[in-house]
Amino acid sequence: MNLTRLFCEVDDFCNAFIPEWEKTQLNDGCKKRRRTRSLSPSEIITLIVLYHSSGYRTFKWFYTRHQHLSQAFPKLVSYNRFIELLPDILIPLTFFMKSRCATGKGIAFIDSTPLRVCDNLRISRHQTFKEEAQRGKSSTGWFYGFKLHLLVDDCGQILSFRITRGNVDDRKPVPSMLKNFIGKVFGDRGYLSKKLAALLALDDVELITTLKKNMKPRVLAAFDKLLLRKRCIIETINDQLKNIFDLEHSRHRSLTNYMINVVASLVAYSYQDKLPSLNIARKDLTPLL
Repeated sequence: MNLTRLFCEVDDFCNAFIPEWEKTQLNDGCKKRRRTRSLSPSEIITLIVLYHSSGYRTFKWFYTRHQHLSQAFPKLVSYNRFIELLPDILIPLTFFMKSRCATGKGIAFIDSTPLRVCDNLRISRHQTFKEEAQRGKSSTGWFYGFKLHLLVDDCGQILSFRITRGNVDDRKPVPSMLKNFIGKVFGDRGYLSKKLAALLALDDVELITTLKKNMKPRVLAAFDKLLLRKRCIIETINDQLKNIFDLEHSRHRSLTNYMINVVASLVAYSYQDKLPSLNIARKDLTPLL
């Protein structure tokens, strides 16, 4: 990852977004001191995204032992102070990721992946997300935590994302995720629903899913059958997010920092030099779409 490019793009976004965002915040009428901090929001976001692309598995080790951080960021604060500053950048970081989302060109793949916050044997003793996390079931079994819903295109770019509790139906966030998309969306049997397909059809979105074993086969165009078999691209993306960009671990101590971890891993993924892709020539797709 190019650190200079990352910081410049984050800084340009923060300089435009944060002043407008602060105008919308409520004021309690009390005068407060606004001291200039050693680290700007742009630097905090850059550091947390840089961690997720660094290969480290513990942020404290990255922050305290990475040799080049002090050279790039001469005003680094202590580790404990940095953790205290993190909650302030949740909203700017989330909107920065939304600005990184692509628009889509007619083909998309949708799927959800479980975000476990603890092992199943420790559910009864887990306290950090006791009020937020829920039990859910995926294709690999039961889990306790949250779900990350992703919409990606055939070039591996993220088009939209949502974070929900673990017990939320995969089909619930689909209409909002596809709000600005037109074309064909491919998903697994978890998205099978005539009502949902009819609702999306009103917005020129065709939902194509695999069938359950007890259902009669249906007629599909050869092009749709081919792309339905290529849903593995989103599984590859989920695998990279968890194993390369540290999307999922059980060491969180607050909900805010947990959300920052999830969104920052998506930003780090979007800055990859080479994204998973189906290598489909766009000129060949125009008559089929």
